[in-house]
Amino acid sequence: MSLERPVSPNPYDLLPAVPSFTVTSTDVNDGEHLQDDHVAHLGNTSPQLSWEGAPEGTKSFTVTCFDPDAPTPSGFWHWVLVDLPADVTSLDTGAASRELPGNAFHCRHDGGEKGYMGAAPPEGDQVHRYFFVVHAVKEESLGVDSDASPAVVSFNLAFKTLGRAILHGTYQH
Repeated sequence: MSLERPVSPNPYDLLPAVPSFTVTSTDVNDGEHLQDDHVAHLGNTSPQLSWEGAPEGTKSFTVTCFDPDAPTPSGFWHWVLVDLPADVTSLDTGAASRELPGNAFHCRHDGGEKGYMGAAPPEGDQVHRYFFVVHAVKEESLGVDSDASPAVVSFNLAFKTLGRAILHGTYQH
């Protein structure tokens, strides 16, 4: 049985269109292989991210990491960080395991814990894409709590996002 599946589109192309802004990283190069530090069984450390140019009216940010290539119909959420204050424009390497600014909090990723879960594709599976996305939110609070599923967070983001900055890395085990 082959584990090759058709490559899905960029999942964010399927959402309502919003302006883009810029996200960069000293740890992740767009479209390139993730460093071992950001892989679940090797380092499991959240990458550094910096962003600029968020739309006017941004009152908070949500940061997510999503793998649309996981062998499930719904992909796999690796990081869901909600309600970052609007004056926060960067996260240091490993920020997911430290005290978060303001009222920010983590929701459970699809591995079942709150925080960052590094890349973890099944051994021998195709190359997976990991979309690190900073969502500019038009409200100070997204209106969810830390028990919200990534799907509920995404649903709320569909209606409260002013802009989106996307960076993606890849990994194959």
